[in-house]
Amino acid sequence: MEEPKRLFDIPYYQLQKYPKSDAFTMKIDGKWIPTSIQDFIDRSRRISRALIALGVQAGDRVALVSPNRVEWNLLDIAIQQVGAINVPIYPNISTADYKFIFSNAEIKVCFVGNQEIADKINPLQEELGFLKHIYSFDLISSNPNLSELEKLADSVADEEVQKRMDVIEYEDLATMIYTSGTTGQPKGVMLSHRNILSNVEGCIPRIPADADCRALTFLPACHVYERMLHYLYMYIGASIYYAESLDTIGDNIREVQPHIFTAVPRLIEKVYDKIIAKGEELTGIKRKLFFWAVEVAEEFELEGKSFWYSIKLWLARKLIFKKWQEALGGNVHAIASGSAALQPRLARIFHAAQIPILEGYGLTETSPVVSVNCLQRGVMFGTVGPLLHNVEVKIADDGEILVKAPSVMMGYYKNEEKTREAIDPDGWFHTGDIGEMVNNKFLKITDRKKEIFKTSGGKYIAPQVMENKFKASRFIEQIMVIGENRKHPAALVVPSYDFVREWARRKNIQVGATNEELIQSPEVIERIDKEIALFNTDFGRFEQIKKFELLPMEMTVETGELTPTLKFKRKAILEKYAHLVDKIYAEQH
Repeated sequence: MEEPKRLFDIPYYQLQKYPKSDAFTMKIDGKWIPTSIQDFIDRSRRISRALIALGVQAGDRVALVSPNRVEWNLLDIAIQQVGAINVPIYPNISTADYKFIFSNAEIKVCFVGNQEIADKINPLQEELGFLKHIYSFDLISSNPNLSELEKLADSVADEEVQKRMDVIEYEDLATMIYTSGTTGQPKGVMLSHRNILSNVEGCIPRIPADADCRALTFLPACHVYERMLHYLYMYIGASIYYAESLDTIGDNIREVQPHIFTAVPRLIEKVYDKIIAKGEELTGIKRKLFFWAVEVAEEFELEGKSFWYSIKLWLARKLIFKKWQEALGGNVHAIASGSAALQPRLARIFHAAQIPILEGYGLTETSPVVSVNCLQRGVMFGTVGPLLHNVEVKIADDGEILVKAPSVMMGYYKNEEKTREAIDPDGWFHTGDIGEMVNNKFLKITDRKKEIFKTSGGKYIAPQVMENKFKASRFIEQIMVIGENRKHPAALVVPSYDFVREWARRKNIQVGATNEELIQSPEVIERIDKEIALFNTDFGRFEQIKKFELLPMEMTVETGELTPTLKFKRKAILEKYAHLVDKIYAEQH
C-alpha cells in the first residue's frame, strides 16, 4: 500500500504492514482488553455508515468530548471517513468555553465520554438549534449510547462510505482544534490532513519506537500533541495502551511496561518528587547512597566527563537508578515531554538514570512539533532540540520564533484578522515565543513574547525562565512571577505542602493541620524566603524577587487558574489574588 495521504488511511496502512491483534488495549473491569487493527477498521466503517444514516454531511462539525479510550480513536477515524470535521474538546473546560466553541463551530452532533460530561453539554442542546444529537460512550440514563447509533449502519451500504473517502484530498480540512486561550476567547485552529501527516512523518525518525513497542497514552487525545502521536504509533505499528486515569498512572505503567509515553513537565516533576520522597524514607547507608546517586546525576553531561565520573555513574545506575527504571516498568526507551518548559536539572537526572526525557517544542498551529531532542540527532539540556527535517525556523529581530512548514495551520476558523496577524504574507507563522538557535542546531525557548513584562523602572522581566529555576526547589510546588508596571518583581508561591509538612515534622516545628495555618507559620515563611534568596542569585539585581505571598491551595484547571494544557492563566490569577498582590506592593510607611 502506498504511504497514507489522509489521516484515515493510517489504520489501513497499519493493517497491511503490521496486522496487530493488540493495536489498541484498554482496561475494562480490571482486565486489559485488546482491539485488533482489523476490528478497529471494521467498527470505524460501521460508525461511518451510521453517521451517514444520521444525516451527517461532508463539512459538518462533530464534537468529541471524552477522556482517552478506544472509542475516541474510532470516532476520530469514522468522522473523517465521511468528510465531516472532528472538533475534539477538553472534558474539563468551563461552561462558557463549551458554549463559545459549540456556537462558533456550529456543532451538529456531539459524542461524550460519560455522565459528568453529558450533564455539562446537554443544556446546550436547548439553547443551540443546530446541535441535533448527543451520544455517550458510557451507558448513561440521559443520552443514547454509541451502540444505538451503530444500529443505523444497516441502512447504509459500505460503498457510500467509500464514495465519501475517495473525494477527500491531502490538502482538505481534517479537524478544528480550539486553543485553550490563556488570553481571550479560544480560537479554532484549522488543520488539514497534510498538516498533521507531514508532522507525523517529520517525527518518526525522532521517536525511539517501532512495531514491537507498547506506548502508554494518558495525556488528552484532544490535545494535538498526543493525537499526532496516536497517528504516529499507528503508522509505525506500535501498540497503544490507554491509562485508566492520572491517579492510576503508576500502576498502569508497571502493568503495561511501556517502551514510550508522553508527559508534561508538571507530571515529570510529580514523579520525581515521589521518587525523592521514597529516598527520604530510607535510613543509614541506603539513604546516603540514594542521595549520593542523585548528586552524581545532577552533574551528568552527555559527553566530556572524566573516567572517574563514569565509574561513579556506573555504580549509581547499578545500585539506585535500576530501581527507578523498574518503577517505570523497566522498558522505557524515552519519555517525550512538551507543552511547557522542563527544568534542565530534571532532564539531566533522568538521562543519567537511563530514562531519557526528550523535550520538544510546538504549538497547535504547527500540528504541533517544530523541534525535539533526539537520541540519534542530538540532545542538549535546556533546549527543545534540533528542528524537524521539514520545518524551517527564523528568529525575528525582536527574538520571536517564526516557523514555515507544511505543518503550519490553514488558519483560524471564521477569524481572518487573527489569521493575518499570525501568518505573514511570506508564509511565516509568528509563534509568540522568544528564542534563539544554539550552535546553529538546537532551538532554545527563552519566554513567551506576551508574558515578558516591564517593571515601572523600565526593566524587562522574563517570568517563565525565572519560574522554571525556582521550581527546582523542593519547597516550591508552583510559582508565578509578577510585577508588570510595578517597582520590582514579586511572586505568588504555592508551597510543596507534603514536603513542607515532612520537613516541619523532622524539625519538630508545629505548622497546623490546614494549608491556611501552614502558610501563616513564621518558620515556613522564613524557610521559603531562604529558598527564594538562594535562587535569586541566578538573576540580575533588577530581576530578583523582592517579596512573595504564599497561596493556600494548588492552582488547577478546575479552579480556573490553569489552561487544560497546564499553563498559567495569568490574568485570572492576578484577579483572583488581587488582595495579595496589593499587599505585596502596598506602600511602606
